[in-house]
Amino acid sequence: KCSVGEKQGILERLDAGEIVIGDGGFVFALEKRGYVKAGPWTPEAAAEHPEAVRQLHREFLRAGSTVMQTFTFYASDDKLENRGHTQRFTGRQINEAACDLAREVANEGDALVAGGVSQTPAYLSCKSEDEVKATFKKQIDVFVQKKVDFLIAEYFEHVEEAEWAVQVLKTTGMPVAATLCIGPEGDLNGVSPGDCAVKLVKAGAQIVGVNCHFDPVTCVKTVKLMKEGVEKAGLKAHFMSQPLAYHTPDCNCQGFIDLPEFPFSLEPRILTRWDMQKYAREAYNAGIRYIGGCCGFEPYHIRALAEELKHGSWGSGLEMHTKPWVRARARRDYWENLKPASGRPFCPSMATPDGWGVTKGHADLMQQKEATSEEQLKALFDKASKGH
Repeated sequence: KCSVGEKQGILERLDAGEIVIGDGGFVFALEKRGYVKAGPWTPEAAAEHPEAVRQLHREFLRAGSTVMQTFTFYASDDKLENRGHTQRFTGRQINEAACDLAREVANEGDALVAGGVSQTPAYLSCKSEDEVKATFKKQIDVFVQKKVDFLIAEYFEHVEEAEWAVQVLKTTGMPVAATLCIGPEGDLNGVSPGDCAVKLVKAGAQIVGVNCHFDPVTCVKTVKLMKEGVEKAGLKAHFMSQPLAYHTPDCNCQGFIDLPEFPFSLEPRILTRWDMQKYAREAYNAGIRYIGGCCGFEPYHIRALAEELKHGSWGSGLEMHTKPWVRARARRDYWENLKPASGRPFCPSMATPDGWGVTKGHADLMQQKEATSEEQLKALFDKASKGH
């Protein structure tokens, strides 16, 4: 069941110059479908509602994804019990179920399975390197047992924690990818994208890049800086990009979670499939060969990436539409040059991000097992109303 038979591995594919199409943002997609709670963003659905997770994997596979990422985002035990969150399943139960679902669907096509770990409350709360690494170790034990094809350390705001994750993942002997949720300004300690990439490659990652927090334009720009840093250091790596499906030109270094619309009013910012085709081409031209998506990406977005890079279909089926003015849109240049209207005449095109300026070590970011208290919430509401 876990064998990939004659399938080529991730490094073989990338070494051969093949384009690898990632999948999309499971936590956002499943939250919209009623299977994930916004706030914790934890993946209990892998164990509790496997049919929903299986179906989403299947839709991404059908749309063109060649990697099925296990739905294990934030599946560390310290996150599952953070801030009064009711832990209905252990991290191990979730990770095992997620691996089985990803493998089942990957075997329906030519897709690989990637086991993923992400940043931890333990690191934000200034726990030791050994404690943080022990959290990652518990997750990767399941990935090894389930024989995933490669590992991804994703969604890290601090390169130091990502280095620790890569060091743990490398002990498995599997290929390792590492992506930070950073923009051109670098990580939250100010380490530049180029230096971040060098640190990750030296830690053992063979694939490096960014995911989440920023839109495709920003992410491609950031990966270009990472690529320059790696090449300048005389190192070699493959590069990947898995951005948001939201336009974020007004974000600061913290990314979209600082936008006032996060997380429940982001829809006006969603990228069209034509925005996605442009992203796919720009990423490819920048030398990025692992191209996917994160929060906001639905299967139709991945379909647009595959259409641009794999088989060139661009909606010519409109030639068959009953209305002549719609048939007149059956041409690529129409869609490439369209400036879509939002239908919101009284809304601004840009927002002012919340810039609280806190990161690891600040009292506001210390995590706790207990639920957030009324007093803690009141203090936050007061701080927000006074402009921090």
